[in-house]
Amino acid sequence: MRVLIVNTSERVGGAAIAANRLMNALKKNGVKVKMLVRDKQTDHLTVLSVGHNWKQPFKFVWERLCIFVANNFSRKNLFQVDIANTGTDITHLTEFQRADVIHLHWVNQGFLSLSDINKILHMGKPVVITMHDQWYFTGICHYSGNCQKYKELCERCELMNGKLLGDLAKQVYLKKEKIYQNAQLTFVGCSQWMTDLAKTSKLTQGYKIVSIPNAIDTKLFCPKDKSQARQSFNLPTDKHLLLFGCQRITDERKGFKLLVEALQLITQQHPQISQCIEIVVVGGEAEHIRHQVPFDIFPVNYVSDPQKMVSLYNAVDLYVTPSLQDNLPNTIMEALACGTPCVGFNVGGIPEMIDHKENGYVAIYKDAQDLANGILWTLAADRETLSRQARNKVMVTYSENAVARKYIDIYEN
Repeated sequence: MRVLIVNTSERVGGAAIAANRLMNALKKNGVKVKMLVRDKQTDHLTVLSVGHNWKQPFKFVWERLCIFVANNFSRKNLFQVDIANTGTDITHLTEFQRADVIHLHWVNQGFLSLSDINKILHMGKPVVITMHDQWYFTGICHYSGNCQKYKELCERCELMNGKLLGDLAKQVYLKKEKIYQNAQLTFVGCSQWMTDLAKTSKLTQGYKIVSIPNAIDTKLFCPKDKSQARQSFNLPTDKHLLLFGCQRITDERKGFKLLVEALQLITQQHPQISQCIEIVVVGGEAEHIRHQVPFDIFPVNYVSDPQKMVSLYNAVDLYVTPSLQDNLPNTIMEALACGTPCVGFNVGGIPEMIDHKENGYVAIYKDAQDLANGILWTLAADRETLSRQARNKVMVTYSENAVARKYIDIYEN
């Protein structure tokens, strides 16, 4: 059996990382699998590029320009939606023609258009779609927030304020409805939360929808010596260290403001404890947030080396994610695999990963006080027990073998 995984990027973004890890997990379980991308970052032989020409960047710009115009020339929500009006036909490629199963992941931002997806779905090959966000079963948005129009018909999208190009959400929704008809198609949600949302959409009715989590290499992401890990990053050995990632703190969905509020509450309510807490920030935004956080910050630039990321997870006492809407964050999975407890809100797939007061703390949604409570509870709890239970959760649920077998069952059926 030959499987072709299709994703916009090879390495950049959560969906790319998840798709890459699935490819490796499938290979270890005897599946002949390759990955087709628009943006190739390595020289791996099993990862193929559609090729570069002058049209590729133009397609991305053209789609953003159309959204910009349709949104009354506003940049607001410019990357919260995709209309898939331009892309690349991959059906003529040799690897596509040889594949027994086509496995689509995140294919937005000018990689595949609706027409390209339509052609793929009606080439007679079984297609699996892994939903890393809601785009496949909404009109144009990746996350719908409180909007539930996608259940029947997306129209007058709250993320779009203009009418210059008509009702784009409605147009795209109706096109998807037509494209999906009579396709040999299976939808996969990375979390039960995403799967349940997909089942309520009119677009997915009549199709098999299952929940399979992302995979992780538990031999790579594993517990290491904490003191050595801290030394490798020149981090203090006598402090409680919290890890936070903030590549795009301007994205309200990431909940950074609530994290700041929670940290301020800790400082006000527990001044003695707060003196022992410091923050490790990974990404390119550390200097921009230094003045907002009431603790010392240790900035770590973007880490591309997985081994260094493993050391970073092992160096800290807990990983905190204040996301207000998320599917199945790779960062939580990575932290847990390294035996690092996590704190996050009760939203999306996060409570499926963090078992409350077993391997971390699940805080009341959008409640900064409870997020603060969770951070304090986790720091005070028995570290060895939390670490062991965090690792066990990943070994049972997210190991490469467990995830690969579930996908192989879908491919074979």
